[in-house]
Amino acid sequence: MPGNNDLFILDDDPQYAELLVEIAQDHGWQVEHSTDPIAFLERSLSEETILVLDLILPDVDGIEVIRALAERRCYCPLILISGFDNKVLHSAQQLAEAHNMPVIATLTKPFDIGSFITLLDQIKSGHAKKKNSPVRSEVTFSEKDLIQALDREQFILHYQPQVSIKTGEVTSIEALVRWLHPHKGLIYPDKFIYQIEEFKLINQLTSYVLRLACEDLRQLKTQHPFIKLSVNVTADNIVSLVFPELLKNITDQNNINPTSITLELTESAVMGHLTSSLDVLNRLRMKGFKLSIDDFGTGYSSLQQLYQAPFTELKIDRAFTSKMLVDNEAMAIVKICIMLGKMLNMKTLAEGVETKEIMEELDRLSCDYAQGYYIAKPMPYSDLMDWIPNALQQLKQQY
Repeated sequence: MPGNNDLFILDDDPQYAELLVEIAQDHGWQVEHSTDPIAFLERSLSEETILVLDLILPDVDGIEVIRALAERRCYCPLILISGFDNKVLHSAQQLAEAHNMPVIATLTKPFDIGSFITLLDQIKSGHAKKKNSPVRSEVTFSEKDLIQALDREQFILHYQPQVSIKTGEVTSIEALVRWLHPHKGLIYPDKFIYQIEEFKLINQLTSYVLRLACEDLRQLKTQHPFIKLSVNVTADNIVSLVFPELLKNITDQNNINPTSITLELTESAVMGHLTSSLDVLNRLRMKGFKLSIDDFGTGYSSLQQLYQAPFTELKIDRAFTSKMLVDNEAMAIVKICIMLGKMLNMKTLAEGVETKEIMEELDRLSCDYAQGYYIAKPMPYSDLMDWIPNALQQLKQQY
């Protein structure tokens, strides 16, 4: 079986490949290599094996190799190399990560051999982090499991604060659903939401989440009247013609002004059912609810969404925020999002804020709000109540 020091080099230049093999072996790696991508794809590859992949290959290029591995659900970590174009190398990294394949590093040919040696040593010592390495699970649940969980109210909410970048003041909380399974413990939504949608249970779950979140908000407002709530909704919700009335009834029952509720939805949710969604979104806005376009910049028709739908907030995706200080393209996208938000009279909220340096740069760029682990992790309602009173002082001390 392959070990943790396994390396496979796929490069069409035999001399270059053999040089890399020799260097890696000298530094304690078990190495195989090939110059033939077709032959390579006929073999099996462990997810523990690191693939050094040249993008420019004969017959089948590196992009096709990434796609083929993803289709086989082989999510081995990658070191991407190319002598072609930095933009292509950068884009190939985004593609691999979109396929849940972690990219350890990208190298432009000809690269310094010393840098390659340093990289191998860092990987061995655990200092080279796998970028966007996903936590995957093959756990699946039956329709009966999910219906039972809904009936027994096993779904709970954690809340992640959103703060004003200028003042550090907590302005809103985002409700995030979790499944408190009686045997498996706390299960995160990436492990069950796709099945909730598959079994057509998403409207039932959303209704439950909205009721629970509004009940918590009602209690929270007795001590913190200006804090608002953000809740994620799906494509199924925004094409349901009864959804605006359902939500208005929930807020009325809890004596909450609809202006305190922001509904977050992705670009793809709107685009998939444009006519129906615009009907519902406009009626939601007319009732006072606010709308945030989530994961902005990751969809295929962002500007069309902003032009057609009545959004009040633009949420900058963590894929750009987290890399903005080390990636020029990510920084450019963050700047454009903030500028676009201001020009369209929308508030801007950056998610994935993990460090003081990112927070300070967002402040300099005049982004309005921030959310991320630098501020606070998602937490149960009881912990949130303890956290809020000290939050302003703590955040002012941090930056």
